[in-house]
Amino acid sequence: MTIALVNARVLVDDGLRTGLAVLVEGADIAAIVDADDARVAAAAERLDLGGRLLLPGFIDCQVNGGGDVLFNDAPTVETIRRIGAAHRRYGTTGFLPTLISDTPQAMAEAIAAVDAAIAEGVPGVLGIHLEGPYLAPQRRGAHDAAKFRAPDRDDVALAASLRRGVTVLTLAPEQVSDEALTELVCRGVIVAAGHTATDYARLMQAFALGVRGVTHLFNAMTPLTGREPGAVGAALDHRDSWCGLINDGHHVHAASLRTAIRAKPRGRAFFVTDAMPPVGGALGEYTLAGQRVVLRDGQCVNEQGALAGSALDMITAVRNGVELLGLSLEDSARMASTWPAEFLGLAGRRGRIIAGCAADLVVVDDEWRVCETWIAGQRETH
Repeated sequence: MTIALVNARVLVDDGLRTGLAVLVEGADIAAIVDADDARVAAAAERLDLGGRLLLPGFIDCQVNGGGDVLFNDAPTVETIRRIGAAHRRYGTTGFLPTLISDTPQAMAEAIAAVDAAIAEGVPGVLGIHLEGPYLAPQRRGAHDAAKFRAPDRDDVALAASLRRGVTVLTLAPEQVSDEALTELVCRGVIVAAGHTATDYARLMQAFALGVRGVTHLFNAMTPLTGREPGAVGAALDHRDSWCGLINDGHHVHAASLRTAIRAKPRGRAFFVTDAMPPVGGALGEYTLAGQRVVLRDGQCVNEQGALAGSALDMITAVRNGVELLGLSLEDSARMASTWPAEFLGLAGRRGRIIAGCAADLVVVDDEWRVCETWIAGQRETH
């Protein structure tokens, strides 16, 4: 059955276009055609989007929680389902449940849960993000440093054990041997640097060994200074690396984000939420690594007042890209869809509105409200 989505401002590869129809067949986008094409009239169903935006579904590579649940607390299929449903309301159609530093047993349970969720068709699950535990104590952030360790052969095998979907692993490159880094990359793990006390030289060496980018640029890493560029300087200097950005107005100053986006080749920076349970939930506090965290003035802070994840959702990140960073709507939307898909190696199937891609879509009105989402051709109104 063909469904024709019409009367929208559609973000296609050459920008926002009107007068188009997006034809959806099953789980996929079948074609992008002119609105007066005969195939539109022949479609089994025609949906008028009322002139609203039709964007590629948002892809979030770092989602710790949502809907009042935290992945670390209960790494199960039901937790993943609940997190995905909470974020879907804000336009996220693809995400990586993110486990922060934990025991090997918890990591194994989380990987098994993600594998089962994908097998069961839980909407939106693309893989897993293991944030730690191979991190630097000096840059631990809200992580439990007691869980930190250097990876041995068993750790490498565990990190690479997901059978379905993609795996992102955040580590501090100075805490990991070249051999372990190389083995992780060879096994198909997407390795990112984060929570690191590394210097410029070591991170540039890690990029050469296959580290693909950095996790939440500027946060929990060595800063850019005049004589030592640090991890931030290496990430901005390396042309092929990717940078995840938390664009919530709290984690990083807007001027720093603008500078980073200008420094990187276009398409090499993308938005993440680093979201915690309050997103899409009713409660204003949770426990993270044994610490009580409360939502205060839009920020998730622990008892010492330090940031502990975020309350950011993806449509807010896109809006902030336009209103705080001065990005075009097109580029801000791509930073939440097209470019994270490329980072994950999924550009052939996700992150764009083109024939052959999955029908993962988001409809947004002029007030930045998500009106409906499509995941694999399944529509949900909000």
